[in-house]
Amino acid sequence: MANFVQEFKEFALKGNVFDMAVGVIVGGAFGKIVGSLVDNVIMPPIGVVLGGVDFSDLKCTLKDAVINEAGEVTSEAVTLNYGAFIQTCVDFLIVAFCVFLLVKLAMKLTKKQEEVPAEEPVAPEPTAEEKLLTEIRDLLKK
Repeated sequence: MANFVQEFKEFALKGNVFDMAVGVIVGGAFGKIVGSLVDNVIMPPIGVVLGGVDFSDLKCTLKDAVINEAGEVTSEAVTLNYGAFIQTCVDFLIVAFCVFLLVKLAMKLTKKQEEVPAEEPVAPEPTAEEKLLTEIRDLLKK
């Protein structure tokens, strides 16, 4: 049991797990931003162009609501809310496009880093003593 706890501790404290957690949190916040962009900025002008249509109100009624003699709703209407689906699809397309751009940018930066050749270390100039020892060695070889 202690070994299992130790393995889990090592796994949970790895940098990748924390990076993933940060990514999920930032992704959730980014999703809210995109949702707000679509709902509040993109869809209203599209609705105006299409004749004042609010996409969140677009639906097909499959079964009408049941109302009793007192005017109270006893059974809600059954609707197919395709307008909300259209907004969700637009959300997805915007998020997918942004992720595509981020991945493309990351790949470009990675490729540039790989293309930069590493500078080869320059050998230092031999000292006078090393030159003398090299000459002596060459004379002894003869």
